[in-house]
Amino acid sequence: MAEKINLSQSPKNTPKKRAKKRVLFIITQSEFGGAQRFIYEVLRQLVRGHYQLMLAVGRDGDGSLIRLTSALGVDTVTLTCLRRNIRPVQDILAIREVKKIIGSFLPDTLFLNSSKAGFIGSLAARLLKFSRRPKVIYRIGGWTFNDPWPLWKKRLWIILEKISARWKDIIIVNNRSDYEQARHLGIKPRKELILVHNGIDPYRIDFFNKAEARTKLLAMLPTERAQKTKRIVGTIANLYPAKGLEDLVRAAALDEDDSAVYMIIGDGMERKKLEQLIIDSGLTEKVYILGRFENAARYLPGFDIFVLSSHKEGFPWAVLEAMSAKLPVVATKVGAIPEIIEDGVNGFIVPARNPAAIADKINLLANNELLTNTMSVAAHQAVVLKFSLEHMAGQIESLL
Repeated sequence: MAEKINLSQSPKNTPKKRAKKRVLFIITQSEFGGAQRFIYEVLRQLVRGHYQLMLAVGRDGDGSLIRLTSALGVDTVTLTCLRRNIRPVQDILAIREVKKIIGSFLPDTLFLNSSKAGFIGSLAARLLKFSRRPKVIYRIGGWTFNDPWPLWKKRLWIILEKISARWKDIIIVNNRSDYEQARHLGIKPRKELILVHNGIDPYRIDFFNKAEARTKLLAMLPTERAQKTKRIVGTIANLYPAKGLEDLVRAAALDEDDSAVYMIIGDGMERKKLEQLIIDSGLTEKVYILGRFENAARYLPGFDIFVLSSHKEGFPWAVLEAMSAKLPVVATKVGAIPEIIEDGVNGFIVPARNPAAIADKINLLANNELLTNTMSVAAHQAVVLKFSLEHMAGQIESLL
């Protein structure tokens, strides 16, 4: 049967259906950390718009990101050869994998996240025919050469970042320190180096109320220890060397308040080392590693003080979440912390690798209720006014 055509409507006036822009995101690991949180938040905004989205994830990690993005309806594939550590044979195979996915999905924009995915992905795109190359955006949440690696490995990553920058159209960093470091080292993309702060919606976080969160946290302790606990100092972190959690343990050793406990929510490669440090320091009834939780931020209202003890950061989501929960924060002077916290106003900034400085600020907050309350309110206001999710997502979308 022939299709009827309305001749009264000229082709010139016929509204054209807008083609969806195709964006392929690639990240090295599926374990939920800062880079994964960024991707999830951006995808959650983009699924509402005119985009066809795909996420490709390396094989390392526990699959947390894949579960969350799949729930959003985003097509997700696993790159079996993309691994976190440098492995020459696997890396060559990973380049082939990425080229194949780009060839089948045909993205308008290739959005790379994390150092390894940034190098592998941009090289794969560079090896395509010019007419098939997508725009390449690389977002880094903290230069890997600032991690506590051996000197040779730091220098290698500086070289790799400088070389691969030529294959990227845009590089996005999330803190002023990384921005200035890129300019100093000559990490220069084809078009733009851009600073985009992380953003969060504090009213969308499904926090437990304080009493419920505290009850749930204390239920994880031995009964006798839970009954005499009056103060909880806590953190949420993957147990990686860069997180400096040994400094938090050593700060706990300086805290003479027997009613205080220190809780670490998270897991990772440093767990056994930290557990041994806790035993050796005689802190088995004071410091507790609780493991990784789904939606760990929900428990934040159960803390009295939040501590970030990192040796290296980009723009830590956990600090934004803690401030959203109206917690006083003690954080080391790394990454974006000086951009987030105004020292003594909405939190405290201390030198990295200095357990005594951490302990001093914890003690100050523990003994000054007025300061704690004032700082908590100021922290929440800073997030609302300066670090909104809407602003971050809008900046990212404008670059696609």
